[in-house]
Amino acid sequence: MAEYINIKGQSIEVVASDPANPTIGQIWYNSTSNTLKGGGVTTAGAWATGNNMNTARNLASANSATQTTALGFAGSPPPTGTTATEEYNGTNWTTVNPMNTARFQLAGAGIQTAALAFGGYNGTNTNATEEYDGTSWVAGGALSTAKRLLGGAGTLTAGLAFGGSVSPLVLQTVTEEYNGSTWAISPGSLNTARRNLGGGGVGTQTAALCIGGQDAPGYTGATEEYDGTSWTISGSLNTARRDLASAGIQTLALAFGGENGSYLTTTEQYDGSTWTNNPTGLNTARATLGGAGNTASALAFGGDATPSQTAATEEWTGAGSPLTVTITAS
Repeated sequence: MAEYINIKGQSIEVVASDPANPTIGQIWYNSTSNTLKGGGVTTAGAWATGNNMNTARNLASANSATQTTALGFAGSPPPTGTTATEEYNGTNWTTVNPMNTARFQLAGAGIQTAALAFGGYNGTNTNATEEYDGTSWVAGGALSTAKRLLGGAGTLTAGLAFGGSVSPLVLQTVTEEYNGSTWAISPGSLNTARRNLGGGGVGTQTAALCIGGQDAPGYTGATEEYDGTSWTISGSLNTARRDLASAGIQTLALAFGGENGSYLTTTEQYDGSTWTNNPTGLNTARATLGGAGNTASALAFGGDATPSQTAATEEWTGAGSPLTVTITAS
């Protein structure tokens, strides 16, 4: 007679501690906790608390950086802002050499060792651009127009600036491209004039995404895609908002935080055409925060929160990540 073990395979492994890297479908019995467990994957993304920044503030960030190599710079307090710059190594923030021009309501692009900061406000609008090499900031070519509350994307040598405002009531559709030394106005303008983009832009100079912001009537969820020449309207955010943060690329992006009358925790994922709400959001509701990384592994840091500015850092783990599941009788 055939035995059960020959039909069904080996018995379940008994271990004193869970495997460090279980495979999907692996089953084991933990003799320490007296539980049956298995290897699976997450079905939704989640935010976990990380170590705080050194300085609580709203700020700009190099939003094509990774979760473990993020860069946050400038920001409040008003009326002139700060030059403070911090680097994240995946665990802690370190204060590094400051910017040359104090400001807030600016935009950024690039990575931790090759970043771009441009525009902003320090008592007046500025068109100043600065380049970061991982050690220090130096002056770059000026934007064509001094503006604040604009969006940014791209790299140090191929940056993109879009939207923003020259005054509270004069919103911009203008797009500018940076070649590593000078800015030039692109023939392609945004379809929706808007400001308060915060980190509402991801991607490269030829494949960027503009997300949300504030248009003339109020908050917008409008999303537009840039192909290096023109902007095309895509699917809107489910929650219209301004001063949000973002991470990812044009076809696979993450939008989180922001405000639309109150600070938000809301997190949405973009698949190249449609935004989908994640079941859970940020642990700290906030706006004008920094963002970095991608849809699998992102970072949220700083920003305006209740009752004051925050230094809080949160790390995102996207759906499909390894997960240990405790198996119980149903």
